[in-house]
Amino acid sequence: MYDKLFAFFNRFFEKSTLFRVMFNISPMYRRSCGRIVFVSKDLHVVKIKIALTYKNKNYVGSMFGGSLFAATDPIYMIQLMQILGKNYVVWDKATEIKFKKPVYKNAFAVFEFTSDEIQEIIKKVATENEVNYTKKLFITDENNMIYTELDKTIYISSKDYYKKKKSLRNS
Repeated sequence: MYDKLFAFFNRFFEKSTLFRVMFNISPMYRRSCGRIVFVSKDLHVVKIKIALTYKNKNYVGSMFGGSLFAATDPIYMIQLMQILGKNYVVWDKATEIKFKKPVYKNAFAVFEFTSDEIQEIIKKVATENEVNYTKKLFITDENNMIYTELDKTIYISSKDYYKKKKSLRNS
């Protein structure tokens, strides 16, 4: 559904605007208390804010860890899907999350892919058919104090290879 809406609205709006707006109005993302506040035109940089509100305060008044995770969970996957395009399959595969300090105020995270990383992924998929790519992510405050560290593993393959692999599993 989101893919079809994105394709339709992409005729009228820039991809970066659609990425931000569609995430921020999506019910699954709104529930995390995260909001995308910036998306670069090439989609290589996405910045989010996770507001501390009554909706995500835990028993001791700090931000619920599940809210921190949920606000960061889908970004890299969908960001990479949009950058690489329709000839690739991208899935979130794993996340290791380390809570360093409790968060008692608004939190922020920056999701970034360099052009070199994108080229590396494209080359690896071309030679290996599929890759597991791990990105490190930090959840910080406005002064870059680190509260949470995540290692996000993303599965990427060519669409053709993924279809063949899937059909072999199903036969």
